[in-house]
Amino acid sequence: MPLIEANGTRLHYELSGPSGAPVVAFSNSLGTAMAMWDPLVPHLRGRYRVLRYDTRGHGASPARDAPIAVEDLADDLLGLLDALGIGRAHVVGLSLGGMTGQALAMRAPERVLSLTLMATAAEMPSEQSWNERAATVRAEGTAAIVDATMERWFSPDFPRTSPGAVEPVRRQFVETDRAGYAVCCNAIGRMDLRPGLGRITAPTLVIAGRDDPATPPAKSEEICAGIRHAELVVLPGARHLLAVERPDATASHLLAFLDRHRGAAGAATGAVAFAEGLANRRGVLGEVHVDRSLAAAGSFAGPWQDFITRIAWGEIWGDPRLPWKTRSLVTLGLMVALGREEEFKLHVRPALRNGVTPAELQALLLQAAVYTGVPAANGAFRWAKEVLGDELE
Repeated sequence: MPLIEANGTRLHYELSGPSGAPVVAFSNSLGTAMAMWDPLVPHLRGRYRVLRYDTRGHGASPARDAPIAVEDLADDLLGLLDALGIGRAHVVGLSLGGMTGQALAMRAPERVLSLTLMATAAEMPSEQSWNERAATVRAEGTAAIVDATMERWFSPDFPRTSPGAVEPVRRQFVETDRAGYAVCCNAIGRMDLRPGLGRITAPTLVIAGRDDPATPPAKSEEICAGIRHAELVVLPGARHLLAVERPDATASHLLAFLDRHRGAAGAATGAVAFAEGLANRRGVLGEVHVDRSLAAAGSFAGPWQDFITRIAWGEIWGDPRLPWKTRSLVTLGLMVALGREEEFKLHVRPALRNGVTPAELQALLLQAAVYTGVPAANGAFRWAKEVLGDELE
């Protein structure tokens, strides 16, 4: 994933999904990276074009050890949109990302199709406490506060019941650059976005965790009092990092909101440029496989590669009316029915990346046994095991 110059800094980003679909830009929380959105993003694949990036000083975006304001982070995101040629986007942010989203919607309202603010605030007391946290991290690193942070971020039983979800977040936090974390702490301490909330004109959804001690629901209510048209959802059984703790519920509310404010989706049918189809093809099957196929095509098979890239991956997989998870399930079901082992194996791992769970794959193959015959499903179970191995245990 590349680095790009934006607002005088370099940002690490990922842009994937149907080229003709509206863009949803995700901004991460303090002490995480773009990977914090991993549990949520599969719900959007194939319906929206997803832009994720690491806030400066987080993940793979280099730190700049100089005082900043939250408005500077908003300018970073605006610069990223400019650099990628994205005129307007749906903006989604959690915690610090939500603060970034608020500032962006105030500074450049014409660029924001909609705004979703998760577990965030327009003002956070007190500046002294944030400066003290920054000083601690500068001296001792984020490891010094990781345990206390995880307690605020997740419900008490969640780390025990879902270690696979918590450990990557904990690792992101510990690996966050000291200076990158500290300057953002200082920015939060100085922040007061409340006077500008009334200038936000974009449709706005605010999602709070009912049990969030970091940004309690009262903070979300304060935002909604300032943005009169904002909608408020309070998720039960969720603390601060609700997109990780309750991804299904969060995605359900987010998608319903985005679909109501979809904006111009671009062409869903008709001719789609080869480059756009290629982006979709690489997004599903992976760059290595696709580039190898194109390189091996030669002059004889070149027109065929052009055809399937434009038609199959541009017009069909690029049609945002079906999410990529659904398309993956349909494709696998058809390959079982037709006995296409090679194509089934090609699509089974991408299906998992598109959000299909092993349990859903199992259910698909059991249904295939009823409608296509036991021998066909028997072969598909074997193919899946040959590709995924222990991932199915």
